[in-house]
Amino acid sequence: MDSSNFKDFSPNELNRRLEEQYTEIARLAGGLAHEVKNPLSTIRLNMGLLEEDVEELDDSPQQRRVLKRIEIVKRETLRLEDLLNEFLNFTRTQSLELNPVDANSELKEVLEFFRPQAKATNIEILEYFANDLPTIRIDKRSFDRAILNLLLNAYQAIKGKESDDSKGEIVIRTRPCGSEVAIDLIDSGSGMSDETLQKIFDPFFSTKTGGTGLGLPTVRKVIEGHGGRIAIQSEVGRGTQFTLTFPAIRRIPAAS
Repeated sequence: MDSSNFKDFSPNELNRRLEEQYTEIARLAGGLAHEVKNPLSTIRLNMGLLEEDVEELDDSPQQRRVLKRIEIVKRETLRLEDLLNEFLNFTRTQSLELNPVDANSELKEVLEFFRPQAKATNIEILEYFANDLPTIRIDKRSFDRAILNLLLNAYQAIKGKESDDSKGEIVIRTRPCGSEVAIDLIDSGSGMSDETLQKIFDPFFSTKTGGTGLGLPTVRKVIEGHGGRIAIQSEVGRGTQFTLTFPAIRRIPAAS
């Protein structure tokens, strides 16, 4: 991008024009991703049909080799589709519909959805919800998705820990924090190095095999879209803590 095109503009005008250009780039990238998804879906569908035809042939080493290659193509096609969906979700400009909610109740709802998966893998969920917590404004769909993404990250960090602990833990804690509400999500997983922490919110950076590297950048985008912030603390071998802060709705003093 040639910055000389902006030399005569004020800083505010420059920022506005840069934002417009970045928005246009995101729109074009999203359109390209949509165009790529269509042939990918066609490829995956036809590979499924081809697999059915090959399975009807007599069992032979050649048939088994062909089926194995078909399975590889199907798997990689599905992986590309998942990547494109994550990318579209990351680049999409969302208009958030913010409504007042009790953060404790909303978190409990997300946890009820996630709890069976945690229980099946011997992960204990501990809740420490503050009483009389101030109300916050959220877009339910994007907020729930962001929290679930963090829970899944915690789940994967615990399951990927080298030590064979009998049980992992995920702690969810809410607390008032001045004029804000803080949500802490703490796991007993493998933790992250300082080098990883420096890159963790960079798009396409991932420490997981097959990861898209767009989950946490999308979470940060959602939290900041709510006027909030996200912070992270981690230590290798001891776990990770994400802290989300949201502006609290001011309470109207009761009339004397």
